[in-house]
Amino acid sequence: MDKNFLLDTETARHLYHNVAADLPIIDYHSHLQQGEIAERKKFRNVAELWLGGDHYKWRLMRSSGVSEEFITGSKSDEEKFRAFCKVLPHAIGNPIYHWSHLELRRIFGIDLLINEKNAGRIWEEANAKLAQMDTWSLLEQAKVEIACTTDDPADDLLQHAEIAKSSLKTRVLPAYRPDKAMRINKPGFVEYLGKLGKASGIKIGSFADMIAALANRVAFFHSQGARISDHAVDVALPVQPATAQQLEALFQKRLAGEMLTSAEEGQYIRAILTELGKVYAAHAWAMCLHIGAQRNNNSRMLGRLGADTGYDSISDMSCSEGLAALLDTLDSDDQLPKTMLFCLNPNMNDVLSTMIGNFQDGKVAGKLQFGPAWWFNDHKEGNLQQFVTLANHGVLGTSVGMVTDSRSFASYPRHDYYRRLLCRQLGQWVEGGEYPAEEVALEQIVRDVCYENAKRYFAL
Repeated sequence: MDKNFLLDTETARHLYHNVAADLPIIDYHSHLQQGEIAERKKFRNVAELWLGGDHYKWRLMRSSGVSEEFITGSKSDEEKFRAFCKVLPHAIGNPIYHWSHLELRRIFGIDLLINEKNAGRIWEEANAKLAQMDTWSLLEQAKVEIACTTDDPADDLLQHAEIAKSSLKTRVLPAYRPDKAMRINKPGFVEYLGKLGKASGIKIGSFADMIAALANRVAFFHSQGARISDHAVDVALPVQPATAQQLEALFQKRLAGEMLTSAEEGQYIRAILTELGKVYAAHAWAMCLHIGAQRNNNSRMLGRLGADTGYDSISDMSCSEGLAALLDTLDSDDQLPKTMLFCLNPNMNDVLSTMIGNFQDGKVAGKLQFGPAWWFNDHKEGNLQQFVTLANHGVLGTSVGMVTDSRSFASYPRHDYYRRLLCRQLGQWVEGGEYPAEEVALEQIVRDVCYENAKRYFAL
C-alpha cells in the first residue's frame, strides 16, 4: 500500500498523482452529526473515532469471533481497539483493511501495519496526535469543501445556522431525509406527525396536510442551503398509483391505529415520492433514492442495541417496474427532478444503469444518475463494476462521483480509495488500446467525476 497503491499502469499513476489526489471533496451524502461539528467535538481516543458507531467494523469483528463486549459492550476503549487490531489481518480482500490503513496514514501519518503486535504503538501515537484534532480539523485536513448531513424535516437546523456563521472552512449543509414521514407502519408515526405539524405550522389530519407540511419544510431547508433530498426505498413500489381518495383512506386507517398491508405501504410510499418529487423539481433539487436495503434482520440484537448497529443486508426485491412508473409519472408532467438511483443489490446494476437513459432530457448532463457503489458494494470490485457498468450503458464522464454515506469523521480516505480505482480503470482502458492516451480529455474526466460534476449537478 505505497504511493502507487492500486495504480497498475503509468496512465493511472499520472492521472491520480497529477489530477485526482489533491482535488477537494464534496461529500453530498453522509450521516455525520451536525452537533458534533457545531461543538467542535474532540475524540477521547482513536477507538471512539474509529469504532464508535461504525457498524462496518462491528460486523467484521463479530464475523471474526469477537465477543460483543469488545464491540458495543463494557470493555474499555483500548481493549476494543486492540480486539479490532488483532482480527483485522484476517480480513484480506475486505475494503475495511484498505480503508483502515489509508486512514492511519492520511490522518495520523502512521505507517504501520494494523495488527496485534503494533496495536499498542498505534494506540499511543494516534492518541497523541488526535489530542490536537477535532471535527473541524478532520474535515479541513481531508480537504472537504462541502459536507451534507442527513436531517429530518422537523429539525430546526439551528446547529447548521451556528456552523454557517463560524470560521469553519468546510461548508456544512443540511440534506432532507423524510424517513419518519415515509415509514408509516413504524411505532411513533402518529406522534411524529405532531412534531412535523408543529415545525411546519400545519395541523396534519390528512395525507394532503402531510404533503403540505413536508413541502413547507423543503422551502425552509432550501433557505438554509439544502439542495438534496434522500429517501430510503426499502419496499417495492407499485406500478399503478393509488387515487387521492384511496390515499386519504390509507392515511386515516393508520391514524386510527391500524397498520397498512405491504401493498398499501408501497402505495403510500410511491405517493410520497411522487408529490415530493414535484416539490424538489420546483426547487431544482436532486432526489436521491437509496433502494434495496433489508434492515434490522436480527430482532434479538435490534431489541438490545437498536437500529443501525450492523444487522442490515442486501434485499433481493424487484423494483424496476414500479421505479420506472414513478419516474414516468413525474416526467409526464415535466416535473421529474434531478434523480440519483442507488441500489444495494449489485444484480440491479444493469437495470439502473439502463433505467437512467429512459428519462434524460438534455437539460442537465446526467440529470438521472446511476449512483456510485454504495454500502455493501463500496469495495474494490464493486467500484470497478460500477464504473464499467455505467460506461457500458451511459456516460461515465457525467458521474457525480463518490459518496461516503458514513457516520465517521475518519472516513474521508475512502475518497482517495475511490479516486485510485477510477484512475486504475481509466488507465487500463487506455493502455489496453480502448481509449487514446489523450491527457487533456482524461484529466478532464477525472476532475469532473471526482469534483466538478458534483458541484455543478447539486448547484453547490
